[in-house]
Amino acid sequence: MAQDVELKRSMGIWSGLSLVVGTVIGSGIFFKQAGVLQTAGSSTLGLLAWLAGGIITLAAGLTIAEIGARLPKTGGLYSYIESLYGPVAGFLTGWMQVVIYAPAVIASIAGYAAFLTANFLGVSTKYATWISVLYVAFIAAVNLFENRVAAGFQVLTTSIKLIPIAILIIYGLFFGKVDALGQTVTHTVTHGGGFGMAILATLFAYDGWILLANIAGELKNPRRDLPRSLVGGVSIIVVAYVGVSFGVYHALPSDKIVALQNNATFAVMRSAFGDLGGRALSIAIIISMLGTLNGKMMSFPRMAYAMSLDGLFPKYLSKLTRKTQEPTNAILTVAGMTIALAIVYTNGVDRLSDIAIFTIWIFYTAAFIGVFILRRKKTDATLDEKTLFKTPLFPVTPLVAIFGALFVIFSTIINDFTGAVISLLLVAVGLPVFYYYNHRRQH
Repeated sequence: MAQDVELKRSMGIWSGLSLVVGTVIGSGIFFKQAGVLQTAGSSTLGLLAWLAGGIITLAAGLTIAEIGARLPKTGGLYSYIESLYGPVAGFLTGWMQVVIYAPAVIASIAGYAAFLTANFLGVSTKYATWISVLYVAFIAAVNLFENRVAAGFQVLTTSIKLIPIAILIIYGLFFGKVDALGQTVTHTVTHGGGFGMAILATLFAYDGWILLANIAGELKNPRRDLPRSLVGGVSIIVVAYVGVSFGVYHALPSDKIVALQNNATFAVMRSAFGDLGGRALSIAIIISMLGTLNGKMMSFPRMAYAMSLDGLFPKYLSKLTRKTQEPTNAILTVAGMTIALAIVYTNGVDRLSDIAIFTIWIFYTAAFIGVFILRRKKTDATLDEKTLFKTPLFPVTPLVAIFGALFVIFSTIINDFTGAVISLLLVAVGLPVFYYYNHRRQH
């Protein structure tokens, strides 16, 4: 029986930090420098965009850290929204993330890692789909062992991905010969660009930090480790993103960065270490994306598991393997949906994950508002309000997070109305599914 086997509380602060950093930092830090710079219009505004996105993300992390300390449950955002607003809202949160966003974003990352791998090995990119399938299968297999194995893999890949980040920052700071501030881009983005859209681009690059909350039930001390991991992890990410941007801007003129586009960071590494540096960066990026895949494969099945325990997903998803104490069925199901999507819907996976992010930010907004609700209710009498982690600078910090979330929502509606509508329709599809399972569990 699944009920007499529980998730194993074996992950501590280092696993939590690695999951936050490793899940967020994938390929964006290496490839988004030119896009943000071109949209912002100058190197100064580009750096400010990364910093502003980081401040909003840090405010969001600090806000969710208090919610997670008050509601230390497996399931993350799904569990928070359900506790705050009821089962319908909670289900729709989980439905969007598990059924639509998770397969799309995992397939998208695996596909990009496979494309880089094919180029690195010198084989035809027509094999990229099958390489991505192998990557997903490998990461799923890693997660079928005890959670300490996946956690160890996360620590390893996160450590490796921080090496090129440190090199880019140090090289740019000490060996760059260009003024990092004050450079103007000759050719800026003409379709709705500007500082605001540059911030929006960075916020998408920062996304994924909340997934640690999905495994709160496996942290040794979730009320302590979840806030520390979230805040510490997001802080590291902000330093990394702003630092790499400064390093690249200090090493290359702005117009050259824009002209190079995705190859800008490779150009910096090649100038420092020759062709070997470029190839080493390719390997580091592939490893980085494998770490991101692992973080998402650790997180999303836990949400499916939690929803199944609540009777809102098929019962088999709540089964834990007795030996490993892992939600094996949920992991295999998410992996299976991802592989099917990667094979059948190759060209549209990126688009699907992009429009799904819009809806997730709607639920983020609701969660940020939840910190005000939880402070007012104080429903858990066992909580020690004196030692409990609380969002600093309250209510300013959660208001910054809410403002940032609303900015993402309205910017998406203005710039991609069709995508926003499709995203909401995909959420609405979950309503009949909820009522079906809700009816079953009541009878």
